[in-house]
Amino acid sequence: MDVRKKVRVEKLSTFTGHRDAVYALEQAQEPHLFFSASADGLVASWNLLQPDQGELLARIPASVYALHYLREQNQLWIGQNFDGIHVIDLDSKQEIKSVKLTNAAIFDIKNQGQEIFIATGDGTVIVMDTITFTVQNHIKASDKSARSLAIHPLKKELAVGYSDHTIRIFDLYSLLLKQEIEAHQNSVFSLTYSPDYKYLLSGSRDAHLKVWDVNNDYQLSQSIVAHMYAINHIAFSQEGDYFLTCSMDKSIKVWDATTCKLLKVIDRARHAGHGTSVNKLLWTSHKGQVISASDDRTISVWQLNFE
Repeated sequence: MDVRKKVRVEKLSTFTGHRDAVYALEQAQEPHLFFSASADGLVASWNLLQPDQGELLARIPASVYALHYLREQNQLWIGQNFDGIHVIDLDSKQEIKSVKLTNAAIFDIKNQGQEIFIATGDGTVIVMDTITFTVQNHIKASDKSARSLAIHPLKKELAVGYSDHTIRIFDLYSLLLKQEIEAHQNSVFSLTYSPDYKYLLSGSRDAHLKVWDVNNDYQLSQSIVAHMYAINHIAFSQEGDYFLTCSMDKSIKVWDATTCKLLKVIDRARHAGHGTSVNKLLWTSHKGQVISASDDRTISVWQLNFE
């Protein structure tokens, strides 16, 4: 018998301070701390224990779509659109490096070990060394934007979602192309492996959520018309039992990870949700709280309780 779990949603707080659309969220070292960045170039740190008392970390002279926290170095890597990378040392809260990389937008940043991968709007994935801050390599597999990155550390694979509607799987170390998947009807905005690494989930501008079976040669497992408009981001719970999607349709949706059944819709009408596109999600380990960022310039904090 299919017993659908009930989800209770409580909006805990709203963080304000950004003056334009908020595009990036990133977990900090402590579960209750996180970072955000926006179209106004402001990069801030926040504390879930002290709502709306943000601290400005940097003012970047262009929009920021991508942030990445390096735990071992305690550094925040900031992708400045049409320029390059800024690196903030979080112990001193000072910028320690700025590297001119590209004239394109920077859409995503991920690292594995000492290497960091940067997805750009000209279709290039730039590979840098996190110690020397030098460019080690480039992956150029498309003339369309590289929009999203996901790393499978066990299979040593890098998945890249592109605006040419494809997902390409590369060897993480040789960077050779292993597989090309005709995945969607539009840009692949979000990619994430499930916490057990058995599945790759993709979300697209075509509003479809797709689930790919990693151990079965990335065969399509599920295809779901998940939203009315573009899916901007996908985020799993810490335990991997549930995942979230957010969309240009202003909603956040809660899904059962085992069945891919929709459990809850969080929106403005029912939960005082965002008034415009929801761009990014962060499912923290701090009491399981969820953070969402929107074009409406706000960051919302949610408590989800599963019954």
